[in-house]
Amino acid sequence: MNTFKTVCCLSLLSLLSLPLGALAIDAGPASAQQQETEGWLLLQSRNKAASPDPQAATATERELAMQRWLKKYKYEIPDFYDPDAGGKIEKQ
Repeated sequence: MNTFKTVCCLSLLSLLSLPLGALAIDAGPASAQQQETEGWLLLQSRNKAASPDPQAATATERELAMQRWLKKYKYEIPDFYDPDAGGKIEKQ
């Protein structure tokens, strides 16, 4: 019984220490592409480059967008995907 408690305590401690592994990741973007992406996301979130002119859609544009959005629900999502249904990747 004592070994069971020990194993449980060690398991619990190891689970509690998992978030500490995230501290090992350096802050900030790692590559130039990631820096560019984070710059765009920051620009969007701060709303710094927004147009001073509001962009309004016409009733026709809104209706077409709604029809396009609703069209995606006409197709049933299969339970399983057939891996052979698409093209083939040639291995070199």
